[in-house]
Amino acid sequence: MPAGPDAGLTARQRPPALRQRIGRHVLLSLVLIWALGSAVVLGVGNHFVTEAFDRALLDDAHALAAHVRSGDSDPLRLDLTPREVGLLRFDQSETVWFAVYGPDGAFVAGDRDVATASVATGAAHEFSNLARDGRELRRVSLHIDGPPTFTVVMAQTTAERTHLLRRLLVYSGLAQLWLLVVLGSRLLRGIERDLRPLTDLQDAMDRRDAADLQPLPEALTRQAGTRDVQHLGEALDGLLARVQQSLHAQREFAGNVAHELRTPLAGIRAQAAHALAHNDPSVWRSELEGIAQAEQRASRTVDQLLALARAAEGGIALTLQTMALDTLVRDIVLRFVPRADALSVDLGAEGLDKTVEVHGNAALIEGILNNLLDNALRYGRGSPPCITVALHTTQDHAVLTVTDNGPGIDSALAEHLHQRWAQGEQGLRLGQGAGLGLSIVARYAELLGGRLALANAEGSTAHSPHGLVASVWLPLARPVVSDPVLVA
Repeated sequence: MPAGPDAGLTARQRPPALRQRIGRHVLLSLVLIWALGSAVVLGVGNHFVTEAFDRALLDDAHALAAHVRSGDSDPLRLDLTPREVGLLRFDQSETVWFAVYGPDGAFVAGDRDVATASVATGAAHEFSNLARDGRELRRVSLHIDGPPTFTVVMAQTTAERTHLLRRLLVYSGLAQLWLLVVLGSRLLRGIERDLRPLTDLQDAMDRRDAADLQPLPEALTRQAGTRDVQHLGEALDGLLARVQQSLHAQREFAGNVAHELRTPLAGIRAQAAHALAHNDPSVWRSELEGIAQAEQRASRTVDQLLALARAAEGGIALTLQTMALDTLVRDIVLRFVPRADALSVDLGAEGLDKTVEVHGNAALIEGILNNLLDNALRYGRGSPPCITVALHTTQDHAVLTVTDNGPGIDSALAEHLHQRWAQGEQGLRLGQGAGLGLSIVARYAELLGGRLALANAEGSTAHSPHGLVASVWLPLARPVVSDPVLVA
């Protein structure tokens, strides 16, 4: 088993697992929510507890004010018996103080050290805090407009408020903590369940042999709990398919090279052995010429195989641009003129006087025309031999044709000749090619967004073909707009 990417890292350097990181983020978020929730409960609870106790304290102040009396000539007095005063001070958990002050601030009754607080103008009462004997008190100052005018002060300790608020915080905190534990465990189980397909995917890839490039089991991607894991499985399948295609192309290229070079190399070896077995210089020259021709055929086969391999991979990083097809075709035809003259072939061109712009790649287009002209010069030898390169346009495409006056092809074999190693009767009889030229042309045309078509020349019949027309459609850079039809 190969070592993983974290094999050389210490425990501190090794990055955490995905489930650990997600779980950590989830738990941290839940703890923060719990803390914020407790703070909100504390603030809201404190507000309503204070409001409830303050209202009760104000009610007691109003009840006390109802017992303040005064006559026409008598001063203010608190009309309560000692027993009623005891009942007023009674509280199961708090200590209560009170005082009554006259309009001039003179003490009337109650506890002298419970001072009144200033009441805002227009307000009837005012709540405030007060410290007495080291204890915190909550007091209310109730102002009664006369006659007579007086102020009642009620104060009590805050132990019950604090105790109630603490109980509220504890019970709500425990309830939230329980919910936190339940929710956290459920989320962690959900994370574990959702990440299990990812773990299964990782295990399936770890168990694979380097030579196993088959797609992942369909059940593995179908059972994925999330669309992201499914997309990851599909991306891995796509990568495996591309790697398999690349390896297949490499193996095929190696096999093609070995297959195609076996025959010329065997011929070269046989011719060299034959030359070494004779002392006649004329035999040596003849065999050397044969060796040179065999080397040329082998070199051409290797060049075609390399071109076909590049064509198979050309779709990955192919740069297309706008170019003048007529200029490119004219330059290529001129390069083939000396070879055509040496073979006594009449090589001509038509339709190159008009600018034709296509969206393509110069190297691929040159490869297309080179192979078509090479095939025409090899096989299209009529009497007298004649080859014509023509260029014309349709509404969306430029059509490049190479026409010869050779033996033509059987229409049933037209599509078959697009495949590798496929040759017609003429090619098999001459034995000069490997059956790769037209497959290269078809592949190049496909990469450029076009297509290749083979047909016999006009005047041919199914039983008597005469001449071959190889046509390549290439997309125009700007589609041709038809001229408007004028109606008289």
